[in-house]
Amino acid sequence: MTLQLTTTAFMDGGAIGAELAFGAIDATTHVKLAANRNPDFAWSGLPSGTLSLCIVCHDPDVPSRGDDVNKEGRSVPATLSRVDFFHWSIIDLPPDTKPIARGEFSDGVASRGKPGPHAPRGALHGLNDYTGWFANDPQMAGDYFGYDGPCPPWNDTIPHRYVFTLYALDVPKLVVPPKFTGQDVLRGMQGHVLAEASVTGRYSLNPAVKV
Repeated sequence: MTLQLTTTAFMDGGAIGAELAFGAIDATTHVKLAANRNPDFAWSGLPSGTLSLCIVCHDPDVPSRGDDVNKEGRSVPATLSRVDFFHWSIIDLPPDTKPIARGEFSDGVASRGKPGPHAPRGALHGLNDYTGWFANDPQMAGDYFGYDGPCPPWNDTIPHRYVFTLYALDVPKLVVPPKFTGQDVLRGMQGHVLAEASVTGRYSLNPAVKV
């Protein structure tokens, strides 16, 4: 049986609602803080020998340069090269753990970030990339552990994709740094992945962009 990952929060390849986002469209200021709830997830078809699960969410459509990002009278061109931005990494989930409920691991925006790395169910949360994004913002700087949802540039000309991937691993715990990132998780699981499955949602803060 093939590993499958499902959610009721959005259709695979479809639009993500603002409930799951860090930022939502605001007619006056372009962006306002949103509900920032993690999606619900269920899975089936775990392979024999699975000793732990992990979930990683990344956005592969982040502008590689910030020259035009969120600047009045300018737009981020679709032709600009793009890089990854990690929104969530949770590791060391037991293979017999129950499905993840919507809002279980994140419900609202926490200025300066949510605590970590220890998470419910004996799991560990990694730092997401808002840690670096807000590093020079005196109001928001901090360690952002766990899930923080979409908040793409409000003037980007393309919708962003948010890829949630479940990994079935042959180790009960990953070897990662004390404050680990999504990239650390990908490196740590090399050679230990028995199966993986993904679902992808799309999101934009640009009213002119069709999602």
